[in-house]
Amino acid sequence: MADRFDLESFLDDLKSRNPGQKEFFESVREVAEDVVDIIDENPEYHRQQILRRMSEPDRVISFRICWENDDGDICIQRGYRVQNNNAIGPYKGGLRFHPSVNESVLKFLAFEQTFKNSLTGLPMGGAKGGADFNPKGRSEREIMRFCQSFMTELYRHVGADRDVPAGDIGVGPREIGFMFGQYKRITNQFTGVLTGKGLEYGGSLIRPEATGYGAVYFLRSMLETQDRDLEGMTAVISGAGNVATHAAEKITELGAKVIAMSDSKGFIHDPDGIDSEKLDWIKQHKGRRGGEISDYVDQFSGATFHKGEKPWGLECDIAMPCATQNELSGEDARKLLDNGCIAVSEGANMPTERDGVQAFKQAKILYAPGKAANAGGVAVSGLEMSQNSERRSWDEDQVQGLLVDIMKDIHQRCRDNGMNGDTGYCDYVKGANIAGFRKVADAMLAYGVV
Repeated sequence: MADRFDLESFLDDLKSRNPGQKEFFESVREVAEDVVDIIDENPEYHRQQILRRMSEPDRVISFRICWENDDGDICIQRGYRVQNNNAIGPYKGGLRFHPSVNESVLKFLAFEQTFKNSLTGLPMGGAKGGADFNPKGRSEREIMRFCQSFMTELYRHVGADRDVPAGDIGVGPREIGFMFGQYKRITNQFTGVLTGKGLEYGGSLIRPEATGYGAVYFLRSMLETQDRDLEGMTAVISGAGNVATHAAEKITELGAKVIAMSDSKGFIHDPDGIDSEKLDWIKQHKGRRGGEISDYVDQFSGATFHKGEKPWGLECDIAMPCATQNELSGEDARKLLDNGCIAVSEGANMPTERDGVQAFKQAKILYAPGKAANAGGVAVSGLEMSQNSERRSWDEDQVQGLLVDIMKDIHQRCRDNGMNGDTGYCDYVKGANIAGFRKVADAMLAYGVV
């Protein structure tokens, strides 16, 4: 074996072993490029093939899901669970129900989750799962039957000390409830096998808010390094789901004005700002009634809807992509920079394409990658696991305080590993990758070759 880590050879091998898996390749490449020097400084990382082992999931589980729709037709979906790495704790990561779900997407998400969970400081490994099922347009009973069939296949691979899934796109409290009920029925056990549960059966306070709130707390910490705060700033946010609405809620509470939100059909622009009353309407309309964001303009005067467009062309101080992966291109990033954006905090997983990330870095703006900025959700999921183990619930102030502290700690870890002493610029992407990698790598070394 060569004395030094050969990045190009590693990437060539990665691509040949995972043909056509673009999302997964890009996520591993980003980490590999940032940790190559760390590997060279620690020969054991290279000798023990730590990065190669990290980028080969412990297991990829694929299964068929058969369920019956309301018309009596038999439907067949494909389900997955990618258990990437459990070096520092039980596998932990969400379940996604969406037509775009495939092996590449879930391997990328599980790989990212490994480092995100490491950054929280909590004992959690990385995993991700889901199915190519679309809950939109389905009845409550159809969703229940699908969730029960999904868990009938998944239950043998998960457990409170083995693998603890949570929600993600298409999987909210309703779906978690149906799956938890099926797990309990099959196993005759009441354990903390899922997080994001309802408060009535073992859930944690502020779990729905945690991802969006956490992304804003990380943003606030970045601004504080430049002696700034959110008061009076203008923000654009993509998405209108759980993460986006709670990010908007917290950023508004801290003094910023949100002027745009979006869904898959386009975005709304409200120059007067989306205040708490308007945001409550969005939560009800999108979350409970399943409506479209375009209806906002019929409800509130002065707002406009931009069909098929994204909000990144608006003048703003802050951008928060909170919808899905690869939603912000290099061209979008340059528009934001041209329009005065000084900080980006990602609420979604890898929402900015590679060209966009490079544009933000070259401009030296404050840029928080999803694996750091949106770790608040999984952090509170970890706290839910602790509460389940104790058979008790903590009060809101306690959980909120722990979330704030965890996000501050994540920010500091990223800064400690991402600061360039010569320029004074902090590369938060590099800092997050190095900090997350080191903890997992050292645990893997301690176990030997397993």
